Formats: sequence, structure tokens, C-alpha cells
Amino acid sequence: MIRAPFDGVVLTKNADVGDIVTPLSASSVSKAAVVTLADMKSLQVEVDVSETSITLIQVGQPCDIHLDAIPDRRFRGAVHAIVPTVDRAKATVLVKVKFLDHDPRMLPDMSAKVSFLSRPLAGDEMKPRLAVHQSALESNRQESVVYRISGSTVRKTVVTTAGRLGDMVEVTAGLTAGDRVVLKPEGLKDGAKIKVAER
Repeated sequence: MIRAPFDGVVLTKNADVGDIVTPLSASSVSKAAVVTLADMKSLQVEVDVSETSITLIQVGQPCDIHLDAIPDRRFRGAVHAIVPTVDRAKATVLVKVKFLDHDPRMLPDMSAKVSFLSRPLAGDEMKPRLAVHQSALESNRQESVVYRISGSTVRKTVVTTAGRLGDMVEVTAGLTAGDRVVLKPEGLKDGAKIKVAER
């Protein structure tokens, strides 16, 4: 019987019945690990922070974490550790951020975006807000519109806006998360054919 040192979830099974298992794999026919185990409650986000900005980060600082795979929720986090080495190729320092909130949909190696905060967010501030860049909006006295990309065409879409968020404008109706819109749509008309530039 093999007993794990902590509770977790098996991610991969590296050995099968009949395989030779050794503490350190010394040959091509032996295995050094039986399974790969993850403690899902101790997942962290690893963030590369520019060395010019690292002085603004400190252990325990509150963070806002957004997982690309779970766009309907934001997670509270905190700086767990600052690795005291610099990646000279990228001029960055590795910062490890721990989750204060957990979700069963979280998985290892998911992509995430982290915002470092000066104070913890209040409950109503944790609600995701939909926004578009201000250059995507065309506004007049009657309405505000964006040109939403639908396949190879654009659709003129009336939206309801709220306050500004930096150079973004909050949208409360008319768009859903994941919609793509045209920036600087001068001269476009509803139904116009477009070609999306490959990145």
C-alpha cells in the first residue's frame, strides 16, 4: 500500500502493475514516481513582475485573481512569496499568489490574470464587470453603439453604459462576456464584411 503525505487528487498515473518502482529512477525500465498528486486547496498563481515594479509588491498584499476558464467569477488572493532572484532574460521577479477563495472548477496549469491591490475588495466590488475600450464606442444623444464581430461581419449593437474604468467604459446591457468588438469603427456599417487580423 502506498500512503500519500497529504489529501489530494491524482493527476497522472506514472506506473502500471508489474512496473519496477525505485526512489530514484536509475534505468529505462524503472519508474521514480507512481502517481502525480495535487493538493487542490493549495493551488497558487505564479506571476512574473517587472523588476522595476517589484518594490510595490509585498508579502500579504491583497490581490484580485481572474481565471480565463472561469470568467463569471473573481477570486480573492494574497501574495504568498516573492522569489529572491531575477530572470535576467525577462527582467522579472517571480511572485507566488495564493487563493483565499476556492472553486471546484479550478485546475492546475490554468491561465490567470492577477491584479495587485492597495486594499482588499469589498463584497460588491468582487462582482465581475463587463467593459469595452472607449475607442470602440460611438455615442450620440440617443444611444451608444459598438460594432460586434460575428464571424466575418460586424453587427451594430446598441449598448447601455455606466461609468468609466480607466480607459474602459462599463457596459451593463447589450453585450455578453466573450463578445469581440471593433476598435475605432469609423466608417463601418451594420453587416459590413471584415477580416480579423491573425495574431
